[in-house]
Amino acid sequence: MNTPLTHLAATYERDGFIVVEDLLDPQEVETLKAEAFDIATGRRGAVLGAKPQGDRTVDEVNADVLAIHFPHKISQPMRDAMRHPRIAEVLTTLIGPNVKAMQTMMFVKASGKPGQAWHQDETFIPTRDRSLCGVWIALDDARIDNGCLWFHPGSHRPGVLWPTRPHEDPRFDASEEAFDHPFEREGGTPAEIRAGGAVFFNGYLLHRSLPNQAAGRYRRAFVTHYMSAASLLPWSVGFPPVRRGDYRDIEMIAGVDPYAWKGVRDESLPFVRSSNPGRAADILEALTVLARSQREASTNADARPRDASPSM
Repeated sequence: MNTPLTHLAATYERDGFIVVEDLLDPQEVETLKAEAFDIATGRRGAVLGAKPQGDRTVDEVNADVLAIHFPHKISQPMRDAMRHPRIAEVLTTLIGPNVKAMQTMMFVKASGKPGQAWHQDETFIPTRDRSLCGVWIALDDARIDNGCLWFHPGSHRPGVLWPTRPHEDPRFDASEEAFDHPFEREGGTPAEIRAGGAVFFNGYLLHRSLPNQAAGRYRRAFVTHYMSAASLLPWSVGFPPVRRGDYRDIEMIAGVDPYAWKGVRDESLPFVRSSNPGRAADILEALTVLARSQREASTNADARPRDASPSM
């Protein structure tokens, strides 16, 4: 990391995102890609949506995976990546001394897969102090042709969460698109980065990705969301979503947790989301049943103690 942290902080405040190349070394990148394959084929234990490799090729396995949600819960290498000391070093400069994480995702974007329309992450993960920061680590070289991220620099500064609506654009998945904002729909700035590099971006920043049009190439990425530990997290996550005043399935990344007295709950389940719509619907239905059963079993249980201490 050759750029001074103070310069990164100033760029982040101005543009809403920064690029840090070579955050992970090549071996760390290969380990995360191998872990994604092992999770998807059930080699890391029973996970909803995982499917044994059988006679499928590696490419056939990867083509069936859209994303793996909460992989840090079953993969130590992915938990280590979430808590990586170089990430913590940047986050404490951008967010403050006390940082927590609440979500990881592994995206496997094979050739031909769609992108996601303009959106803001705080629409889905609402903090109370606008401190949400996504860290998007490229595990393949991320270029325009294979679907790198695009941003509207400075679009976080108004502090507005723009409305969303369905779209009919075949370039994008079924997620709703932000609209009624003053930024060009076909504008924006691409963030092309090498494998091992990362983009840190503000939760209010408008961003999107385009389809992977590169024949025979992936655009895999490991993504974690972080925020200030001083803020509550009223995140309605789950299947179906459950309203919470403060989501406590967290990992401390740096500093101290002002709400440690609340304890930490194991609330979210890891699962593999298929790129096949029918199979994806079946997985989400099974996840809903399992999550409801888990909630009923823990209705009267207190938050259990779990190590959420930082790694630095």
